[in-house]
Amino acid sequence: MEIQVWQAALFGLFACLASMPGLGGTVFGNYTLGRPLVAGLIVGLIMGDVQTGIYLGAAIQVVYIALVTPGGTVSADVRAISYIGIPLSIVAVHGMGLDPASAEGQAMAVTLGSAVGTLGTVLFYGTATVNLVWQHMGWRALEKGDLRKLYVVDMGLPWISHILCSFIPTFIITKVGVNMVDLMKAYLPMDGIAMKTLFTVGSLLPAVGIAILLKQVATKPVDLLTFLFGFTLAACMGLNLIAASVVGGFFAVINYRIKLLSIHKTAPVAADAGTDEFDDDEEEI
Repeated sequence: MEIQVWQAALFGLFACLASMPGLGGTVFGNYTLGRPLVAGLIVGLIMGDVQTGIYLGAAIQVVYIALVTPGGTVSADVRAISYIGIPLSIVAVHGMGLDPASAEGQAMAVTLGSAVGTLGTVLFYGTATVNLVWQHMGWRALEKGDLRKLYVVDMGLPWISHILCSFIPTFIITKVGVNMVDLMKAYLPMDGIAMKTLFTVGSLLPAVGIAILLKQVATKPVDLLTFLFGFTLAACMGLNLIAASVVGGFFAVINYRIKLLSIHKTAPVAADAGTDEFDDDEEEI
């Protein structure tokens, strides 16, 4: 399987759009197009294999499900993971004859995605560094009262940064990276120590993502029960993700109504208590 020039160009374009503030803001860009789960669908459409793209995108998403960037601190760049890691993973899975739904295929995708994500931090900070030039231009325009120039600084000039640090690297790596996958296929046998190590490490990385998510959402010991409820449904009842979400939503509605009833019940009690207290005061007088 080979990545065509137009496909590599589209990957570079989406890598730019995944973090461009001008494209619907951070919500639509970074937190939607930049997520591996969404990018898996997009990359699958571009490469003509939607099923493999979704399988591998979902596997990589688990690793970075709790990824946050506090204060601009980035441990991995999801742009690179999504639009460099997933295309190369699809090529690797097809080239090595792996099933994308198998543990080996998903471990391959997770390992390649993680390696590319670490490399992508260089591209992220490169983009931020180039953007400093446009920010200084914006401050000068603001001091002069030239507010129209701020639109150019915010919507136009950052494209230069993203073309240099997102489009061009993504285009080159996805186009040339196929040769690296061919070298892996030729010199690293599937039953060798190197590939077994790669599969083992790749299968462990999703546990890291789940652990980080657990650390963020479970603030009390009782929260562990809620966190593990979905896993229990999947393991014991064989429910898939959609069915588990429906069951979870059902319990969420029940919990909401119970709290709503408790609020309505406590309000009259408080009012009655206030009335009784007033009556007692009257009697004392």
